[in-house]
Amino acid sequence: MSAQPKPVVTEREARQVAEAAREQDWRKPSFAKELFLGRFRLDLIHPHPMPPADDAQRGEEFLAKLRDFCETKVDGALIEREARIPDEVINGLKEIGALGMKIDTKYGGLGLTQVYYNKALALAGSASPAIGVLLSAHQSIGVPQPLKLFGTQEQKETFLPRCARTDISAFLLTEPDVGSDPARLATSAVPDGDDYVLDGVKLWTTNGVVADLLVVMARVPKSEGHKGGITAFVVETNSPGITVENRNAFMGLRGIENGVTRFHQVRVPAANRIGPEGAGLKIALTTLNTGRLSLPASCVAAGKWCLKIAREWSAAREQWGKPIAHHEAVGAKISFIAATTFALEAVLDLSSQMADEDRNDIRIEGALAKLFASEMGWLIADELVQIRGGRGFETAASLAARGERAVPAEQVLRDLRINRIFEGSTEIMHLLIAREAVDAHLSVAGDLIDPDKSLSDKAKAGAQAGAFYARWLPKLVAGQGQLPYSYGEFKQEVDLSPHLRYVERTSRKLARSTFYAMSRWQGRMETKQNFLGRIVDIGAELFAMSAACVRAELLRTSEDHGRQAYQLADTFCRQSRIRVEELFGRLWTNTDDVDRRVVKGVLSGTYEWLEDGIVDPSGEGPWIADATPGPSERDNVHRPIR
Repeated sequence: MSAQPKPVVTEREARQVAEAAREQDWRKPSFAKELFLGRFRLDLIHPHPMPPADDAQRGEEFLAKLRDFCETKVDGALIEREARIPDEVINGLKEIGALGMKIDTKYGGLGLTQVYYNKALALAGSASPAIGVLLSAHQSIGVPQPLKLFGTQEQKETFLPRCARTDISAFLLTEPDVGSDPARLATSAVPDGDDYVLDGVKLWTTNGVVADLLVVMARVPKSEGHKGGITAFVVETNSPGITVENRNAFMGLRGIENGVTRFHQVRVPAANRIGPEGAGLKIALTTLNTGRLSLPASCVAAGKWCLKIAREWSAAREQWGKPIAHHEAVGAKISFIAATTFALEAVLDLSSQMADEDRNDIRIEGALAKLFASEMGWLIADELVQIRGGRGFETAASLAARGERAVPAEQVLRDLRINRIFEGSTEIMHLLIAREAVDAHLSVAGDLIDPDKSLSDKAKAGAQAGAFYARWLPKLVAGQGQLPYSYGEFKQEVDLSPHLRYVERTSRKLARSTFYAMSRWQGRMETKQNFLGRIVDIGAELFAMSAACVRAELLRTSEDHGRQAYQLADTFCRQSRIRVEELFGRLWTNTDDVDRRVVKGVLSGTYEWLEDGIVDPSGEGPWIADATPGPSERDNVHRPIR
């Protein structure tokens, strides 16, 4: 039962593992997928979907209870200062049912929709981002979500009632030497009778320090009767052989319980395996389709708070005889914060409601929401720090100590920074979304650029591709975006119809650009990561513009803020269109080639002279910690909360 050696894989093998984990089919329509193909399917998102009345009532009732708890029981400054959520706060969250927001009522949960779950995360995260992360890691990617999607009835009955009320869960995939390349995953799960025996080390286990239950991804070796492959397990944290070796500390989110977890000869019943052997990555990716929406929720909360502080401070602070908000340079930042926060909430609510309805495949929408919100949320926080000036750089505790309002602007900036890395870095999200966006092309023309395919396969693929493009390309020439009266229902006192026409025209332009790039680079397309990133960023902007317009129309017809919503949507779309045009320009006019040459020089030491004149304050030690399987030599810092 010795642990398996760490896999050594080629780039091609790593890509094959990732490809095998993808959902291969598109059984439901996807607004974003169509957008990348040059087809603006407004009918898939407009009229804006709405939750059933009973779901909304249940959600609003819990939000009221959660708001009271956050206002009376949560001290965000204390959590930041002590870098820990008090046990009594976590127990209080358990008592009001916050651990079971997404768990069905028949298992003791609240049964909230994705929409209200995200509203709750935003509310809790505004009181303390660490609490938002605790609840999200437990329910978005921890035990409840994969069991909801892939668990057996027995597993649901065994674990979900515990997760709903008492037990905190965590998700363990990353290893010290394995991040976004799971093909090299080294933690092993060796079959032994009715059990699997786990050995390995997991890094950055959010909630892992306090968790009672874990979802662990481990590699099962292929053997007689065992398909093998990366497999998901539910593991009891108090099992013999599990050691939480370190509680990690970060620049932000100081209260999160994130650690290093070692498994040494840990026995896990086969009944705790989620899905079949080899399905672990597919389970993880499918779980993340909606799980990623928790990050946009935190960004929306931050945007709303930044807007509040920017409004109050900019009206109170005077420079050169007038409030700083009336100076154009500051006013532009406030406009960006307001318009972008409106768009972020539009993207989040639309994606969440689409997830609840389950009429659409939202794998691209969820990924775009995560990508766009994490990047824009960071920019919003950065602009607030700039508006606050020196006070933005000063800590809330220091401000309070000298008699000013304790505004934690610098903390929000630090806390939001991880969102561009969490649950798929921006760079990985670009590649993931790009792969899905070009899926239709690869389905008909993939064999043409596959070096392993035979000439006969390539000839067959050529015929299929010819037929597909003969039908598809002519449709990219003209559309509703060129008709001056299209989308007329969005023409109110403020006219949003030109923006929707722009989205329709630009989606066709985006599809043409993608096709041209595939024709030009063919099999090398996958290496053009910067190009693909710009393609995805354009798609994200178009999705956000669409969501903003649809939300504005919803508010016009159902609430009291329709006129203001139209103004915000119009402003956001105008700002977004400028970014889109810049991105299109950079598709073909950029420094990608010279950047690659400089990188080669840097790595070869050509520019090492440029590093002269400094002292490196880094400590000694390896770049990546040793993760050799074996018994732990460190104290167990696991601390379950009861």
